[in-house]
Amino acid sequence: MSKATVTRLFIGGGLAVIAGAILAIAAVSVAIANNVFVMNGPDIVALRGSALAWSMLPLGIVGGLAIMGGLIAGLVAWIGALLNTWQLESKTWFAVLLLLGIFNFGFFAMIAYLVAGPDGTTDAAVRRAQVAAQATPA
Repeated sequence: MSKATVTRLFIGGGLAVIAGAILAIAAVSVAIANNVFVMNGPDIVALRGSALAWSMLPLGIVGGLAIMGGLIAGLVAWIGALLNTWQLESKTWFAVLLLLGIFNFGFFAMIAYLVAGPDGTTDAAVRRAQVAAQATPA
């Protein structure tokens, strides 16, 4: 997976998370403002069944699904970045991406990779071309 593909996937996933969060927060805010929730102190104990309640439910679900899809896209982008950096001769970027991802700092590792990381697919293509050029007799 090329760095351009990883970048598009990571940014698209981030935008999906933001859009889903906005949609879910808007649905809950409208429901709270119109007294859809029956409260007992800080606890929600019931819902008032109204047309508004039933129309906010799908919006909240779509928002949640968009958030989940964006998070999955971010995970796939991280795995793509790992596969991309594995092709490099120096494994420093791979180790940094892997360790930061494992220790729950993968977002910051991906931002650093997108800003300054190398593209392992172009390095691999250059190495293949050099090997092919050396293998062909002149």
